[in-house]
Amino acid sequence: MPAYTVHAPTANGAVIAATDRFTFVRDGFHFWAAVLGPVWLAWHRLWLALIGWIIVAVAIEVGMVRLGAGRSTIVWVGLLFALLMGFEAASLKRWTLSRRNWRQLDIVVAEDEETAERRFFDRWTAKQRGLSNDQTAVDRGAPPPTRDIPGQPFSRPPALPRNEIIGLFPEPGASR
Repeated sequence: MPAYTVHAPTANGAVIAATDRFTFVRDGFHFWAAVLGPVWLAWHRLWLALIGWIIVAVAIEVGMVRLGAGRSTIVWVGLLFALLMGFEAASLKRWTLSRRNWRQLDIVVAEDEETAERRFFDRWTAKQRGLSNDQTAVDRGAPPPTRDIPGQPFSRPPALPRNEIIGLFPEPGASR
């Protein structure tokens, strides 16, 4: 079964409220990224990855020609590069999302994207409900009383005895 990573935009530390903007990125091989790499990158607006793909593809082509490689070798290297693009397409998409300050919320394993969304939102809404029932956020009442408030004798500490010394020292004038 494919795994999906769930990403959400971060808006200056604001609470995540726009659940319609969550993005699910399927991990695994992307056929169209392997067959039409630059078109797939442009379609998904992965502009830096597209520029990198163009630079690497041109560098491989020029490097292979300068080394005197045969035409079949250049084709095989191009096919391997396309295969690599198919396997790493999801990683490039996740990398671009992280550069745009999106954060990864969860990983979901499901048959398709719709099932992944259902599983994620079931788990996420249960967690959000659990946060709203947080017992640490209960109002604990007024602050403790302070000293010398009229009408609150319980706030005054007991008087110290005048002849005794507190601690492990002997009493003054007592026999040893």
